Amino acid sequence: MPGATEDILRTLEAHGLDWDGPVLFQSSRDAAYQARLDVLLARGQAYACSCTRGEAASASDRDGRYPGTCRSGPQRRDVPHAIRLRTQGYPPIPAEDRVHGPYWQDVDAIVGDFVLKRRDGFWSYQLAVVVDDAEQGITDVVRGMDLFDNSPRQRLLQGILGLPMPTLLHLPLLVEEDGGKLSKSRRALPVEAALAPANLSRVLTFLLHTPPPELAGAPVAEQLAWAVANWNPESFHGVRQVFAD
Repeated sequence: MPGATEDILRTLEAHGLDWDGPVLFQSSRDAAYQARLDVLLARGQAYACSCTRGEAASASDRDGRYPGTCRSGPQRRDVPHAIRLRTQGYPPIPAEDRVHGPYWQDVDAIVGDFVLKRRDGFWSYQLAVVVDDAEQGITDVVRGMDLFDNSPRQRLLQGILGLPMPTLLHLPLLVEEDGGKLSKSRRALPVEAALAPANLSRVLTFLLHTPPPELAGAPVAEQLAWAVANWNPESFHGVRQVFAD
């Protein structure tokens, strides 16, 4: 949506969350992603796939694993192709989380050959995030539990490409009464920048931290200073979701 990018950046700034260096946009990173993809294609570790999303879904087993329909070559050559990573031959991939411990996944058995570049030319999250993290020197990734099971795919890609592997920490999700996470696809209301102090206070409480009552509504700088000094991921050990009011 027009203006969405600027609104997101303003909202982060209002909550005292800034960044090092210029903001990078994945829409301007085609060359970086393509360079890594070319390496995988040249090695035979990735291949072109002509399956539409519907065809891939219908060919998948009941757990959604892509069966490698186009591993020997695209079924059709007159249509746009996706590019998939060849996942055969790798042992189960570990992904260590700072709170939840090790998580192992046999990517080939569970996911199958996953998409690196879509048929419409858009890059997959899996490839973009590992390239971006490596080039920006990211050492610690903190994100929601909904991405927990993505970690082995990213670890596999990082290993194949020889990229660093950041430390991982997955936070509990804020969910609605039916268990669905708060998201724009479910028409959840956006975060209001004007309510930044109250928002921070609520989030710290959701994360099972206990800021002192007098800190509620304090300026964002004071709340973040308290949060940094008292940050304790062990407080939400085993908690994967928190109900939002």
